[in-house]
Amino acid sequence: MPSVMIRKSDSGALLFYVAKKDMEETIATVETDTPQTWGGEVELTDGSRWYVDPISPPPVFPTTLRFKRAD
Repeated sequence: MPSVMIRKSDSGALLFYVAKKDMEETIATVETDTPQTWGGEVELTDGSRWYVDPISPPPVFPTTLRFKRAD
């Protein structure tokens, strides 16, 4: 379960960064993205899927969270 940094780009998109793999991708979809809860399965623009337990209240970005692969 790698630590993943999530931050907003200048355009407002969420970026997903794994330092140990030097991997940065844009988040395409988030399973739950409401004012009350954020998380679940996250799909990146490269097609890979990751999972984080839903967080309530949603985190303030930038933040670092522990994700696991959903593939």
